[in-house]
Amino acid sequence: MSQIWQKIRRIGLEIYCFLTAPLVVKNCLGMITFTGLIFMMTIWWLKCYTNLGQNVEVPNFVGMNYKEAVRSARSHNFDIAITDSIYMEGKAPGQVLSQNPIAKSYVKEGRTIYTTIVKNNADMVTLPNLAANDDYDLYSRQCNRMNIKTRISARVPSGRLQPNVILAVINRADTITSLLRRGHKVEMGTILDFVVTEAPSADLSIPDLVCMTYDEAKFIVTNSGLAIGQVYKDGTVTDASTAYVWKQTPAPSDIGVTSGQTMNLYLTQDAPQGCR
Repeated sequence: MSQIWQKIRRIGLEIYCFLTAPLVVKNCLGMITFTGLIFMMTIWWLKCYTNLGQNVEVPNFVGMNYKEAVRSARSHNFDIAITDSIYMEGKAPGQVLSQNPIAKSYVKEGRTIYTTIVKNNADMVTLPNLAANDDYDLYSRQCNRMNIKTRISARVPSGRLQPNVILAVINRADTITSLLRRGHKVEMGTILDFVVTEAPSADLSIPDLVCMTYDEAKFIVTNSGLAIGQVYKDGTVTDASTAYVWKQTPAPSDIGVTSGQTMNLYLTQDAPQGCR
């Protein structure tokens, strides 16, 4: 047993003598010094390459014109790019709407700032068809989801149609009702005017139809809760739809009549004297 301990002691003494030898100590210190220098140089290189620890505040570009934002970004040592453009009514084309990274965040110099700006022209959208979709409230909600504004410009009493039924759609003074069947397109943000029905009152006034064409008079009568009775044509009439009303019975009056009252019309081909 004592021999084993003597052997272990001798091996330990030899290792100690080796590690404490001047040459070994010198080499170990040299290796530690070299490793430390390599580590410090690596840290210094990374700092120079990535600007480690040199974060700067991002300016606010929102609200600027894009060209102005580019100049400002370059003066702060940033790059700037457009990632999206959308149309917004009331906003100037080229105006910056948003940015990423956001203003007052801290990033490295040279970082690219990504922006969304206002485009010059609005996107075109296809209006919904009126077929089986002529209720104003329903149709206006569909338009609003497409960023189309709607308003009622006129209401026509009707005894045969439910209230709020769309009779006409008008865009910039042009009636486009018939065009909707073919997929009519308008710009986002467009304001559409609508002529819709309303419930007639118990007493209806008799409209003045003289000097109207037959088609115009028929539209007014049928959508006012009244009805067309007899139509009398003189010898000049060749096309009833474009002929003019020169007389009507009963005569125009504010005295109330009941819904469904019939009106007799007298037609002549050319506009009567005094109508123009």
